[in-house]
Amino acid sequence: MRVAVVGAAGRMGSEVCRAVTAADDLELVAAVDPSRAGERLDDVTGVASELTIHGELEAVTAAAADVAVEFTGPGSVGANLVWLLGEGVHVVVGATGIGEPDLARARQIATEGPANAVVAPNFAIGAVLMMQFAAQAAAHLPHVEVIELHHDAKRDAPSGTALRTAELVDGARGSAPPTPGGDEDHPGARGVEHRGVRVHSVRLPGLVAHQEVVFGGAGQTLTIRHDSLDRTSFMPGVVLACRRVAGVDGLVVGLEHVL
Repeated sequence: MRVAVVGAAGRMGSEVCRAVTAADDLELVAAVDPSRAGERLDDVTGVASELTIHGELEAVTAAAADVAVEFTGPGSVGANLVWLLGEGVHVVVGATGIGEPDLARARQIATEGPANAVVAPNFAIGAVLMMQFAAQAAAHLPHVEVIELHHDAKRDAPSGTALRTAELVDGARGSAPPTPGGDEDHPGARGVEHRGVRVHSVRLPGLVAHQEVVFGGAGQTLTIRHDSLDRTSFMPGVVLACRRVAGVDGLVVGLEHVL
């Protein structure tokens, strides 16, 4: 399978380039990143490759890529997803921050056209299991809050994983119990409320990606926690999505659809 990486010079994009190169059944055929256009991929990422980084998405179609892995950021991921699907390229999206209009447009294109997309808030297998376990627990312990912790260079807050967790919890529990708020002098003390779930974000150097889902009941608490200690934790999920995106139905959100 011929794979292009969009956002190839970033932390996650570089790791994806390494993972694709290491996979026997995948071939890295294009790298796109406007911030390092014209430079050799091996000089920027250390990946053993003869590729030159391109600045435009047209490099993906010029290389006849079967699938593009999108790891840019909130400002570009939505438009990139829509364009790639419109060009008939399957897309695996790891960047978070896609706006609802772009997601709706991408879903329509994927439904009507030949290309599919897997949009995953988190590619770590353990994180996907954490979200699934949280949904199971929410049916019995509806009082729940989410604490997500990431490195200080992460652009969005809350994380896509935290928001997806809240959505899964909301869909699993029968009703949403009230979530008390903070006082008027400290309106952000209780985090942000998403689908009736309080979500708290921490951004500090030294962290990679971590999340706790904390449940409370009469005389008890339950905490489900996942820790990604290195970005390699996401790569098995990325490679799996590349291999299976052609078989999904249109656009799906969540790695669980290909596990």
